[in-house]
Amino acid sequence: MQFVYQARTPDGHARTGTVEAPTADTAVQSLQRQNLIIVSLENAVEQKKWYEFSFTQFQAVRGRDVMLLSRQLSTLFEAKVPVVQTFRTLIGGATAVSARKHLVEILDDIQGGMSMSQAMAKHPIMFSPFFVNMVRSGEESGRLDEVFSYLADYLERSYMLMSKVRNALIYPAFILVAFIGVMVLMLTVVIPKLSAIILESGQELPIYTRIIIGLSDFLIAFGIPLLIFLVFIAIFLVRYLKTPAGIRAWSRTEISMPLIGTLYQKLYLARLADNLQTLISGGIPIVRALQITADVVGNEVYRGIILEAVEAVRGGSTIADAFAKHPEIPALLAQMMRVGEETGKLDHVLKALSRFYSREVDSLVDNLVTLIEPILIVMLGIGVGVIVAAVLLPIYNLASGF
Repeated sequence: MQFVYQARTPDGHARTGTVEAPTADTAVQSLQRQNLIIVSLENAVEQKKWYEFSFTQFQAVRGRDVMLLSRQLSTLFEAKVPVVQTFRTLIGGATAVSARKHLVEILDDIQGGMSMSQAMAKHPIMFSPFFVNMVRSGEESGRLDEVFSYLADYLERSYMLMSKVRNALIYPAFILVAFIGVMVLMLTVVIPKLSAIILESGQELPIYTRIIIGLSDFLIAFGIPLLIFLVFIAIFLVRYLKTPAGIRAWSRTEISMPLIGTLYQKLYLARLADNLQTLISGGIPIVRALQITADVVGNEVYRGIILEAVEAVRGGSTIADAFAKHPEIPALLAQMMRVGEETGKLDHVLKALSRFYSREVDSLVDNLVTLIEPILIVMLGIGVGVIVAAVLLPIYNLASGF
């Protein structure tokens, strides 16, 4: 969750910005650790209306750039290069303008006396709460080189997993768009020319031909208003899905869809296990690790489950028992985590679970691609065939009557 704050430094200088935290209290504590006197603190999501446009997307840094940055940081810290020189090296080698801008500001803050984690926390567009807390853990333990190596491995796994899912859906999406385009083209260009011949013949038309001709007439008469209406609906949905209610609704929908829902469930479970394992291995306390995982898991349903688990753990429950109450958490995951907690090897169990669900995602993606492509091609063929048959059969009957 992101909060917008206004604060003052001990010497009276005003400062504004954003901070990532699971709750407002945590945000306040984070700002107070930076010796800031808080004037106001507001939820950034609540502050923004659904119709407002944000330019932060143009400042975003690609996940691949952050992954490479982590690997470079790991190498430089392992070589005992001083922090200031490390960031100067990174700035000199940064190819993305947005990444270089963030790195320059981080270097300025570090030279001004901030810790690396505090400086990175001021750039949530580039560094997630997960990333910042791992860096803070490395600063406290003196193992920054190991932490950045952890982060680079984690980000590489996440990047490859998400890339595989996205790339797998590109071709089916292209086929679907082609299907819609061909249907619209035939109904608005081809069918009107042929329907004129059919209607002039005066013959009795079958019901499917009348439906096709009626649909063609409707698109010709109302196609432009319909397109404008659909554009407005799309804009409204995009804005709505950025609101808290819209995010919750979409989070529930994406894990409930046939076929695709199972893929998303496995994806979020892999991310949950991977995040939690990386944080615990990095020395983050279990409650804090759960809070950070909730913020970066990427789905509001699983975020709510993890936050409930945080409260249960604070009350003395185990993570496995807290997770087992929810149908969205498979029994396998809860049982494996129970074994990990009882044996004191939770991080090893989580690593195994992460690998298991990642392989499940890979398998599901391959199966879905294999299944979706022929289905969409068959749908395209059937759609074109129905339209052609609905028009050509009456013309054939007309020709055979002479």
